Amino acid sequence: MSLTCHELAALIEQMQPDAPPRDIARLCLLLTNSFGDIALLSDEASLAEAWQDIGIRLQAATDQHAAMTEELEDLARSDPSGFSIEQIWVLIRAIKVQSQILQLYVGNPPLPV
Repeated sequence: MSLTCHELAALIEQMQPDAPPRDIARLCLLLTNSFGDIALLSDEASLAEAWQDIGIRLQAATDQHAAMTEELEDLARSDPSGFSIEQIWVLIRAIKVQSQILQLYVGNPPLPV
């Protein structure tokens, strides 16, 4: 049995009737990108487990992004011509964090580190 995005959205709406359409659409995207066969999400228990997994991964990426944003704001106030090795590593970590968030939304496997 296949599951369409519309059907997946309806299942999510049943579980979270107060969720705004943007959140339902975002969750549909994250779930379809994370699971090869979304038909496996057709029962409420599987969907709830997948939702929790996606939520944890998204929260972790969001927390990393918030911390990295603060570091980048500090870095932006300094003179780039005098960047230390540590400041260069801040930039590299910021790129990696952005990549992780992007991978959640586009569904490609993460790049090797």
